Amino acid sequence: MRKKLLSKVLLSGIMLLLSIQIFAQDRTVSGKVTSSDDGSGIPGASVAVKGTSKGTSTDMDGNYKITVGNSAVLVFSAVGTNSQEVSVGSKTQINVSLSADTKSLQEVVVVGYGTQKKSQLTGAISSVTAKQITEMPITNLGQAMQGRVAGVDVAQSGSKPGTVPRVLIRGRRSFNAGNDPLYVVDGIPLSGGYEDMNPNDVASMEILKDATATAIYGARGANGVVLITTKRGSKDGKTVISYDSYVGVTQSLDKIKLFTGAEYAEMKRESRRTIGTYKDANGNLVPTGVVDAFADSKLFTAVELDGIAKGRSLDYQDMMVRKGVQQNHAIGVQGGNDKTQFSINAGYFQDKGIIQGLDFTRYSFRASVDHQVNKRLKVGASSYLMYAETNGANINPYGFLMSQNPLAKAYDDSGNLIFQQTDDALLTNPLNEIVPGAVVDETKKYRMFNSIYAELELAKGLKYRVNFGPDFTISRNGRFYGALTNNIKGGNPTATTDNRFGFNYTIENILTYNKQFKDHNLGVTLLQSMQRDNFEQYTQSVLGVPVETQQFYNVGNASSIQGVGSNLIQWTIASYMARINYDYKGKYLLTVTARRDGSSRFGENSKWGNFPGVALGWNVHQENFMKDLTWLDELKVRASYAQVGNQGLSPYQTVGLEGRTSYAWNNTAAYGYRPNTIGNADLKWETSTSQNIGVDFSVWRGRVSGSAEYYQTNTTDLLLSDQLPTSTGFAAVTRNVGETMNRGIELSLTTNNIDAANGFKWSTDFVFYKNTEEIVSLYNGAKDDVGNRWFIGKPLNSYFDYEYAGIWQTAEADKAKAMGFTVGQIKVKDTNNDGKIAADDRVLLGSDVPNWTGGITNRFSYKGFDLSFFIFTRQGQMIVSRFHQNSNYLQGRYNQIKVDYWTPNNPGARYPRPNFNQEFPAYNTAIMYYDGSFIKVRNINVGYSFPAKTAQKLGLSSLRLFASIQQPFIFSNYRSKENGVDPETSNGNVDNNVTPATSVSTFGLNIKF
Repeated sequence: MRKKLLSKVLLSGIMLLLSIQIFAQDRTVSGKVTSSDDGSGIPGASVAVKGTSKGTSTDMDGNYKITVGNSAVLVFSAVGTNSQEVSVGSKTQINVSLSADTKSLQEVVVVGYGTQKKSQLTGAISSVTAKQITEMPITNLGQAMQGRVAGVDVAQSGSKPGTVPRVLIRGRRSFNAGNDPLYVVDGIPLSGGYEDMNPNDVASMEILKDATATAIYGARGANGVVLITTKRGSKDGKTVISYDSYVGVTQSLDKIKLFTGAEYAEMKRESRRTIGTYKDANGNLVPTGVVDAFADSKLFTAVELDGIAKGRSLDYQDMMVRKGVQQNHAIGVQGGNDKTQFSINAGYFQDKGIIQGLDFTRYSFRASVDHQVNKRLKVGASSYLMYAETNGANINPYGFLMSQNPLAKAYDDSGNLIFQQTDDALLTNPLNEIVPGAVVDETKKYRMFNSIYAELELAKGLKYRVNFGPDFTISRNGRFYGALTNNIKGGNPTATTDNRFGFNYTIENILTYNKQFKDHNLGVTLLQSMQRDNFEQYTQSVLGVPVETQQFYNVGNASSIQGVGSNLIQWTIASYMARINYDYKGKYLLTVTARRDGSSRFGENSKWGNFPGVALGWNVHQENFMKDLTWLDELKVRASYAQVGNQGLSPYQTVGLEGRTSYAWNNTAAYGYRPNTIGNADLKWETSTSQNIGVDFSVWRGRVSGSAEYYQTNTTDLLLSDQLPTSTGFAAVTRNVGETMNRGIELSLTTNNIDAANGFKWSTDFVFYKNTEEIVSLYNGAKDDVGNRWFIGKPLNSYFDYEYAGIWQTAEADKAKAMGFTVGQIKVKDTNNDGKIAADDRVLLGSDVPNWTGGITNRFSYKGFDLSFFIFTRQGQMIVSRFHQNSNYLQGRYNQIKVDYWTPNNPGARYPRPNFNQEFPAYNTAIMYYDGSFIKVRNINVGYSFPAKTAQKLGLSSLRLFASIQQPFIFSNYRSKENGVDPETSNGNVDNNVTPATSVSTFGLNIKF
């Protein structure tokens, strides 16, 4: 009886414990998540159980319900708000109020000679973060801006290792004075390009686009400014060691379709049918589509006949193009305390191209230190050292292989390369070009860029800073062609060396004053700066290098000197600048700038230029009448007007230069000097006057944010060559004449699409940019210059040529003859209907300026996994396809790109009939213009970040593994329908000698200790 009672008691106790446990695990908690601004419910807010993947989201009214244990901690969060944590305990109802996250408005942005809160900006400034820079494998910082910044057009031709893309900010303004933006690293303007910078060293980039933002840099900022801020140490007392690495395989994305051996043979036959020489043994013309053995024996060489008989079709692309390797390794050490911060970074990057002999390698080292000497004095310095080696920058054997005879043999029966494969003296084996040591084009570059400063607080709010930036550059290019190359063709080897030395330094004195007077905030910046550049160059070329292994290292051994040259170029610019920033209650913003620049490049009468600017801003969302718009987080309206100058004139152009001449002195050759150019002491700055209207906005607690811009820039006093009567002895003189205009719209948008309770997140960045570029006037007023292809109201680079109208057909034989053509030739439009084709029939076909460009980046993350992909597009630009001009002979002598050519049996073809009597088809330029629109999937990246506990077990603070594929797809009609290659080009020309587009597949890791 007692046993039964005890059993019942024990059973009841167990049931009670189980019920308590079940109750603890199954507690239902409900409530409402509201906004602290107005008390309204927040839909889609995340309610997650801390430390688990369990969670839910609020409904449209902000209500939620979740089942949890009483020991759980709930984390409440929503886009654009500060998250909250609440312990459940015995609660069954939990209501929370989330406050707005204003960090984005308080974010500090580098603006040049200082920083500003993002909410206080009045200029058009865009940013690229370190995350965006390192999000995909890139060689240089220009690639990081492509499709990421509205108003910035980045384009690159081909994929040759070390190639630097062209960067344009808001279009081209100048014909001769340059359109490249100014690059400023840690406050010091670069004298050379940005391509030497290691992207891993960069913390952020700010792109100053409108004239008000760039006016503080005066003449140097005429084409926009890119501010590069490098990584510095921290004040938290911790030392962090990081290692970032990836290794990848590069492979060709394009393979040019060339005629096969059989197709080449038929094209060669057709070229003789056209002129009536492909005849049978009876002297009869062999018709199209019929092959005659006798006619072949008279047409083809022995090696070609052997190739035809054996069905040979050499594919030199397969023999020359390989898989390349790309790798990047970066190690960094950052740390410090309140007094001293330091950063040390070392990097190694290598890109071995898909063609042997083309590669790029960069070693970099950067160190910085910032030290607070006392309460008033702070000093610091950073130094960047770089060594790069580029092979093949000025050569590319790929273009040469396209004309090779596919019926020939590349190797003899012993496996040795055959140098002269056919009896064509102009063609040699392209594989000889990639034999190690046969062709050498090596560039070595050394650079040391420094930034040194001292900052002294003179009084409260008043600071003086001095910057000193010495920049040293040394480069050497050595080029060598051996005997068994197409350039030399068995002759004497040649060698060339080019040595360059550059030293540039900048000194800046900056005085800043910041003061708050109740509701008024005032900031004043005064600047005096000077930049000096010294460039030296020494070149020599020789013929007859006795031993090919000497290459260009012992030019004194050569049999003859072909040329010797040297050069010295020096210039100086002095500047003064004043900027005033003022705001009232953070609502009403005013920026006034004034800059005065003097350049040694200009004439005695006009060395100095004055460039003012003013900008206004209004934070509309802070007004009382906007308080009821609870969905609106930020609304700022901006407007600006400013002028900037362009000093992009080569030194010494304002003075008359002499040129060497030869003459006879008593029947003996002698040298003298004569006036070569006319000087112009009145040459002055090109001036760009710009207006900009912008809107910054954020809605639904940051779920959607972005900016929109409209701008117009007029550039006057262009530095152009004005034509002169030849009777003066000179063809032209440089003067300030002409005007151009750019206007455009920009849109940047960021959306936080999903922020779910289970940890899944999805965000999107979208960029749209449209720029219209036109010539307003030239040296002869509003009159076209047809010779230079400059047309009033059109872009600076327009295409003016005959318009393709098809192929002359058999039924049009009489009309074709009357106009000087034959059936099967290219037909161009008789635009003036005068019954003949002449220069007056040329028309404007288009330009290389796209109708619009855009980019979209999507990012996803879930439980440590992340995925991102980036798509970039340029639409509406016209390209000049040199493939379809220079590699489309249709003569029957060389092989070429595969095209659908006209024959009596194929009258619907786009391309003309082969003709042996013409080196190129008549009016072949009419078939080289194509729509260059494209869409590129630039990068797909997937990664996994290990949990902190797992990383700690491995002795790490964080660990991430990732894989990416860069440029896996290119969508373009030029590629798919016209047998073209990558239509992206930096100058409008798709060169037939360009390296094919590549795709890079990488695997990497990010480690922090």
